[in-house]
Amino acid sequence: MPFGDADAVAAHFDDQTAGVIIEPIQGEGGIRIPPDDYLPRLRELCDRHHAILIADEVQTGLGRTGKLWGVEHSGVRPNIITLAKSLGGGVMPIGSFSANATLWEDLFGENPLLHTSTFGGNELACAAGLATLETIEQEGLVAHAHRVGERLLHGLRQVQAEYPDFIQEVRGRGLMIGVEFHEADFGELTITNMIQRGVIAAYTLNNPKVIRMEPPLILSEADAEFALQVFAESVVAARELVQLVLA
Repeated sequence: MPFGDADAVAAHFDDQTAGVIIEPIQGEGGIRIPPDDYLPRLRELCDRHHAILIADEVQTGLGRTGKLWGVEHSGVRPNIITLAKSLGGGVMPIGSFSANATLWEDLFGENPLLHTSTFGGNELACAAGLATLETIEQEGLVAHAHRVGERLLHGLRQVQAEYPDFIQEVRGRGLMIGVEFHEADFGELTITNMIQRGVIAAYTLNNPKVIRMEPPLILSEADAEFALQVFAESVVAARELVQLVLA
């Protein structure tokens, strides 16, 4: 279904629909934020048809968006949350599946081994996951991501306002930020200049016009200011090259 279009989902929803899987913010699709009523409407649809709502929090989970879970921005509680990447704290591959108590009991109440996994419950990976959760809580990284993310968004939007012919939009929440250029080549040139100046950025896989700013949650305010300076310089350099080629 088209992301953010609750009417399109409703048109294909009936009592045979098992559930809806959704990213609270699309990651590889270009850091796309849905309308405020999108997730609440999906929750209502699922409730009405006795379906389950599954939140893919692999990219948005554990503070990335300035809240512990991306769904918190919509005030929605899913039946299932999938999580990975951030749970390993950058050092250990680990993923998790969580469900509310009622659904968990329905799925695994009589047979907790119904769903098997070769590496499920790996002690080392779980130790890393626990240490990550403790660090996020003890160091206040969720609130930190919100605060530093607001500074990054403000600074990036200042650059966008100065060069609207080059940058189409800056959007995001917390430290999950996308910068969309008018042309994919503009983003490529900007990334090249950023790397040369000591800051690594990357495309979103399904929208090459969008580069993302997704630094570690421990990003300091000084590092954020440095990244903004590098971004602004790189946009100027890339824009000058484009103008030179087109002249």
